[in-house]
Amino acid sequence: MTAVSAFAGVWCPSVTPFNAQGDIDIDALGRHFSRLNTSGIDTLLIMGSIGEFASLTQQERLQLIKEARPLSPLKMVANVSATCIPDMLTLADAAWKSGYDAVMVLPPYYYGQTQAQLMHYFEALDQQLGGKWFAYNFPARTGCDLTPTLVAALAANLPNFVGIKDTVDCLSHNRAMIEETKAVRSDFAVLSGYDEYLLPNLLAGGAGVISGLNNIVPEYFAQMMQAWRDGNLAELTRLQQQIGRMMAIYSIGDDFVTTIKTAVSRRYDSMGSASRNYGGSLDTQQCAALDRLFS
Repeated sequence: MTAVSAFAGVWCPSVTPFNAQGDIDIDALGRHFSRLNTSGIDTLLIMGSIGEFASLTQQERLQLIKEARPLSPLKMVANVSATCIPDMLTLADAAWKSGYDAVMVLPPYYYGQTQAQLMHYFEALDQQLGGKWFAYNFPARTGCDLTPTLVAALAANLPNFVGIKDTVDCLSHNRAMIEETKAVRSDFAVLSGYDEYLLPNLLAGGAGVISGLNNIVPEYFAQMMQAWRDGNLAELTRLQQQIGRMMAIYSIGDDFVTTIKTAVSRRYDSMGSASRNYGGSLDTQQCAALDRLFS
């Protein structure tokens, strides 16, 4: 019998709003989550790449973990990645105490890692995290790839390792990840990290997508999941084409985090557009391009 992952479906890796003083804006986050809560998506991820985890202090991350959880009834996952394992474990402990469903971890970054090192790292981390966890594969940022063979070996032996976000812009990598993990764990969730890969992921037997566009148009992805369940090819085609067109957002501006925040701000007026990435503000023409994209 094939098990279905409890974490399958559509995830939103939420942006982290900041107020005029540059502090985390929990009120704005609440307004953002209020819209996402009723959009039909399945899971919220806080402090992912779009959530700017790398620019947050440890205290800010602990604050966000504690104060974000009560804002949504959806499944919620916290990215606890850091270069310091004690910091990661502190964040994970806060997540468990706050009622999170799982945590997410990147492989070590800055230092290059061999596949053997990665195996030892995740085996050791699994013994300390204290609950269900996802790996986050983003070789463009970490400098090392979590290969399908490595991930399948870990999944076969670590029951608390429940899935992976595979942010590799290559369908064959995503497909191989799905095939090799399914051979050892039918309940293991392989989620694509690129918005337009939702349908290819599902066709290959994967669990879904973690996509930045869900901050702006979550209803498109929720509708695609429903069309998939209904076997509605015409609707799947329409939505895939719409999402593909909206992928142009990632080429507007110098910094995709600020661009996505700007789109949320202009479309819903629920938060400011400031990020902690310097030089990312959009000019008048770029804002007009955003408005046309989501009109």
